[in-house]
Amino acid sequence: MKRIITIGREFGSGGREVGRRLAEKLNVAYYDREIVDELLKRTQLAESYVLQVEESRPLPLLPIRTARTFGIPGNYPLENRLSIYQQEREIIRELAEKSDCVIVGRCADYILQAWNPFRLFIYASMSSKIARCREKGDDAAGMTDKEP
Repeated sequence: MKRIITIGREFGSGGREVGRRLAEKLNVAYYDREIVDELLKRTQLAESYVLQVEESRPLPLLPIRTARTFGIPGNYPLENRLSIYQQEREIIRELAEKSDCVIVGRCADYILQAWNPFRLFIYASMSSKIARCREKGDDAAGMTDKEP
């Protein structure tokens, strides 16, 4: 049975750092940005577009009637986003099959729920997250507390 640890986190809470340290301590693979890198290798999509899709809501609200007729063209942006999510899901499954690992974000806890991963959620107080963002980012130093 594989040891799979998934980490969900709030922005600025330090979830990536916790995941990296945990993977080092357990001597297992660590996956975060590596999932995006693998997706970029498999597709011809621009990195900026993939990152934008990851940061946006997974599915826009759809009207009650979603059936298609012959006269209505497909929804290319929606289909493209779904394709990205499906490819990321496959990459996450492949990585989890390969070895014991820690996977940060990207709904890995949901994607791998049948495998019963150990799930962690990292959170922090707002003041701590703001301080962490200021510490990590050069552009956050001159921002007000609401901007980061």
